[in-house]
Amino acid sequence: MTEPLITVPLWRAAHGRTGDKGNRSNISLIAWSPELFALIEAQITAQKVRELFAHRQPSGVQRYVLPRLQAMNFVLDEVLDGGVNDSLNLDSHGKALSFHLLAMPLQVPTSLISQLRGTAV
Repeated sequence: MTEPLITVPLWRAAHGRTGDKGNRSNISLIAWSPELFALIEAQITAQKVRELFAHRQPSGVQRYVLPRLQAMNFVLDEVLDGGVNDSLNLDSHGKALSFHLLAMPLQVPTSLISQLRGTAV
């Protein structure tokens, strides 16, 4: 029998850090626990991130997995309207993009609910 799953926003399982350099954005995800990291690694792929940011038309999305840190880093190319210094659109900068990523849905087994942050489902 398969364990029941709940769907939660990614921010309940991880927090993020961002950086901007030119027209490239780095978004790191750091899991709250090793068990949650395994779920994030399996579900939050470079392809899914590319699809999430399709409206920004990234020319490339790379995912770098850092298992010892329970983290991963996504590098999104050409998503900042020409770059932080060239764009008047503050919403396209890294911090805003990380909040968009952290809103992605994540499937979590009910046995891991106690490891999530935030309010109950």
